[in-house]
Amino acid sequence: MASKQVEVRDLDEGSYVMIDEAPCKITGYSTAKPGKHGSAKARVDAVGVFDGRKRSLSQPVDAKIRVPIINRKQGQVVSVDGDEAQVMDLETYETITLALPDGADLTPDDEIEYLEMESQRKIV
Repeated sequence: MASKQVEVRDLDEGSYVMIDEAPCKITGYSTAKPGKHGSAKARVDAVGVFDGRKRSLSQPVDAKIRVPIINRKQGQVVSVDGDEAQVMDLETYETITLALPDGADLTPDDEIEYLEMESQRKIV
């Protein structure tokens, strides 16, 4: 899986983190003071990028954690069929099938933005 390691103290809201082997977007970040015999702890609340599940973790701020490398790409809608859309990547001209997000009103020739990490893709 494409990722890099950073310390927990370098995370902030809006960035990405791997929790339970799933890429997540951080929605909340808080730290607790160091105790008499321990280091400061950070609590990270996040939502899965591709599955939408809420996850959280609590780690010392100097612990290493994996951060996924998620690519943001541009595409053009070729056709829409039910809850799926055929999208052509504007860089590679590759055609892929993506699930439509709830409430999306896309028509052919619309330009969209989507996230890609390895074989997972999602329309933003």
